[in-house]
Amino acid sequence: MFGIFAAISFQKMTYFIDEYISKLDDKGRLVMPSAFRNVMPEGSDMRFVVRKDIFADCLEMYPIEAWAKQSREVEDRLDKFNKDHMLFWREYMRNRTLVEPDAKFGRITIPPRLLEAIGVTKEVVFFGNDYKIEIWAREKYEASAISEEQYLEIAGKLSQQR
Repeated sequence: MFGIFAAISFQKMTYFIDEYISKLDDKGRLVMPSAFRNVMPEGSDMRFVVRKDIFADCLEMYPIEAWAKQSREVEDRLDKFNKDHMLFWREYMRNRTLVEPDAKFGRITIPPRLLEAIGVTKEVVFFGNDYKIEIWAREKYEASAISEEQYLEIAGKLSQQR
């Protein structure tokens, strides 16, 4: 675990915060951090959609309600009579799976094809990224950090866009 404050729930919207390391067990399961499981509103659907990120070498893990909202927003931008839009939509929906932490230990099983796609061998980082959780091979997560100089340069560019 990298930190102690993990997640916040506001008005039916759950925000995941912090980073946790987990090890793939010999049956290919990961223990989802209890801090992330515990922030889910009582009685909420504990299923998550896991898919490969479009731009980064990680998996995205959405609570089912957040996934439904995001996929609707993406779909609403598409013209269903445009071939490129439909090709994009099909690819966007490809390589996703539904997982649910087991009640006793919070273990999830992600298909090997998805773990292989991001280079997981043993350790992963569960990274809380507001409304979703990113799952990274530990080495790739550590290598993905940008320099402070790069961060400040991007921040400056973004501030000029307003």
